[in-house]
Amino acid sequence: MNAATPARGNQGSLLEQGWRMALTPAGAWDTPPPDAGPFRTVPAPVPGTVAGALERDGQFERTAPRPLNTSDAWYFLDHLGEPPGPAMLHFDGLATVAEIYWNGDLVLTSGSMFIGHELAVTLTGKDRLAVCFRALAPHLEKRGARARWRPQMITPPGLRLVRTTVLGYMPGWCPEIHAAGPYRPIRLTRPDRGEPQDVRVAATLDEDGTGQLKVSFKASGLKGTVHLICAGSEAELSSEGGHFEGRLSIPDVAVWWPRTHGVPALHDVEILAGGERRTIGRTGFRRIAVDRGPDRRDFALLVNGVRVFCRGAAWTSADIVDLPGERDRYAPLLELAADANMNMIRVGGTMLYETPEFFALCDELGIMVWQDFIFANFDYPIGDADFAALVRSEAEQFLHGISSSPSLAVLCGGSEMAQQAAMLGLPPASWSGPLTDDLLPAIVTAIRPDVPYVPNSPSGGAMPFSPNEGVTHYYGVGAYCRPLEDARRAGVRFAAESLAFANVPEQALLDSALPVPAVHDPRWKARVPRDRGASWDFEDIREHYLARLYGVDPLRLRREDPVRYLDLSRAVTGEVMEATFAEWRREGSSCNGALVWTFQDLLPGAGWGVVDAGGMPKPVWYALKRAFRPAQIMLTDEGTNGVDVHVVNDSGTDREFIVEIACLRDGVQPVVRGTQRIMVPARRGIALPATDLFGAFFDAAYAFRFGPSAHNVTVARLVDNGGQSLVAEAFHFPLGRAEALTEAALTAVLSEAEGRWLLTLSTDRLAQSVHIDVPGFRPSDNWFHLAPGDAKTVRLAALGNVEKPTGGVSALNSRPTARF
Repeated sequence: MNAATPARGNQGSLLEQGWRMALTPAGAWDTPPPDAGPFRTVPAPVPGTVAGALERDGQFERTAPRPLNTSDAWYFLDHLGEPPGPAMLHFDGLATVAEIYWNGDLVLTSGSMFIGHELAVTLTGKDRLAVCFRALAPHLEKRGARARWRPQMITPPGLRLVRTTVLGYMPGWCPEIHAAGPYRPIRLTRPDRGEPQDVRVAATLDEDGTGQLKVSFKASGLKGTVHLICAGSEAELSSEGGHFEGRLSIPDVAVWWPRTHGVPALHDVEILAGGERRTIGRTGFRRIAVDRGPDRRDFALLVNGVRVFCRGAAWTSADIVDLPGERDRYAPLLELAADANMNMIRVGGTMLYETPEFFALCDELGIMVWQDFIFANFDYPIGDADFAALVRSEAEQFLHGISSSPSLAVLCGGSEMAQQAAMLGLPPASWSGPLTDDLLPAIVTAIRPDVPYVPNSPSGGAMPFSPNEGVTHYYGVGAYCRPLEDARRAGVRFAAESLAFANVPEQALLDSALPVPAVHDPRWKARVPRDRGASWDFEDIREHYLARLYGVDPLRLRREDPVRYLDLSRAVTGEVMEATFAEWRREGSSCNGALVWTFQDLLPGAGWGVVDAGGMPKPVWYALKRAFRPAQIMLTDEGTNGVDVHVVNDSGTDREFIVEIACLRDGVQPVVRGTQRIMVPARRGIALPATDLFGAFFDAAYAFRFGPSAHNVTVARLVDNGGQSLVAEAFHFPLGRAEALTEAALTAVLSEAEGRWLLTLSTDRLAQSVHIDVPGFRPSDNWFHLAPGDAKTVRLAALGNVEKPTGGVSALNSRPTARF
């Protein structure tokens, strides 16, 4: 028996079927009884959680969870379904304080949710496996070494002493669903002398484009010469005592790029032994570094020598109850991230380690992963030798499990520990310590030296959270209610978190999962995130910008016209995010990347997520999809310098575009316009004063205010010079969005082409936040502004078996709805 790294070769048989679970008072059973007696057992999915088993049995409600950390949970498997003989049991993740019993005997204990275990057994055909997950609450009441600070966000303080997720222990942030159970697979493997075990694959890229591959594994039954094969190159492996290792150099290898900047090329890693060729892994070759700039205050990722603007969101969980790690549970969500042009996902220290399947999908989709080690806010007792040993084991196991993944782009010591200490007034010497400064970086250097390490997020400035140096969590625009201009004024370098709002989902989700009056009903408010102890929540933040951008009184509007209140609420957070990313992505910006807080909701409602709890995009998701386009046009208000047009080209080739701009009176009549052909270098951006396109002075920003404004909206279009197809659009409202809400008439025409449904939209004047409501289908774009003139065609992707789309199209300034 040992607590070694789970083998990544032969995955064996999953022990999924036949498990029963009994929930008992803490300490009711010291050892597994022959039967459950007075305690009812329920079928239990494995991998799975106690909450998941109870929910499937109708005994748990995720929207009103009962405490699960005060009870013991016993899992029983009486029939393994395997013939007698030697075998190895693998426990890939047990949450959290667990005891493993084999045929009634205690054979292994685990004190960490993040460590896998292996157990050698001899099967007899009459074996019984039992796992007890002891109540966590008593462990949380224990006291360890005195902490230098105590965070406000996470409770109770004893969580700092136990290696488990803080999900479920952040009041106001997430439902109080406590993680317990075998949330990762339990597997059984048989001795197989020829099957590679403990496979380690490391891929790097030299500056001259040569890929370097290092491989090692164990396979005592392989005879003769063994060759390593990858990307058309081959090398012989050395062996000693059943341990194989070797290196392979691959000239001019096809490299891995984040999806916004190229193709995420992957290569199978194979071995050839005894005439048999088998795949032992898959990897990609890329080079990642951090550019701190000449002043050492910057933070920019260089991928293959190219500066990449990172954009995406912070991950929460594929399901807060099940905590799944299977590919099919990740795929729909990560595919939405890819579809939204995200090139980075951050797994923060308040969450949990996702599985190799998560990283394999990110590898394939070209999504970089910023991975925090799972530490957040607390002052952890790293001076305790047993605690430090657990940390070392979890970090080593996790990194070995994803050793071949090119998507792993940043490793970070944790979330908001330094910030918490600084905000409580402690001196800089208290902001860090051996955990993030010594132990974790040493492990990273040993196992993933190809990945940059960041001690903490945020960190790097005069204060750890100062946005103008290093890595920040930027909420100036957002929680701190700063004007949109603060996104530039703050001098953000890299925001590992930003722009948190209570984002309102589509009405279909509310009708099915939360059919209550918005804002007024306590059930609605229970789903709105807030900081513990604060007198405001993130709905208040959204309403601040609703008043600022649309000139309405949110309190009065939601009383008198709740439907319009919700529609404006759906639109405003997307408008704020598009405007903010226009500032951050423009040429000359100090910002090198920003990740939105968060990617997905944990419960139905107006949560932080840009994807709702049912896995459907919220209106704000579409805004980010537009803001993150690899080829993008943006307009920024430069005051008396006028309006600037910014064009960004993330592709690897120079591109020719046509830029068109027009200032419209009443959203329809051009008062000035201009057109210019431009060349944008590969992976660069350019800025053009609008007056250069007009050919003469025109007060597009309405900064000089010589009389009434001649226009209420400026529209810029980026057109591909080769195919003459529209690439992107941008809009500027010199008088504010409310002054451009003149009533528009929309038309919608449905057509079918090559098996795809298309919706062609047009308007007689500017239509703001055009919304397509089409049950059973997902539009390729939604909640967008539509200018008069050229029609816009939107693809409708079927979500089920609906044969023909039917629905309606409306806008913030259109009456009535256009039906199709």
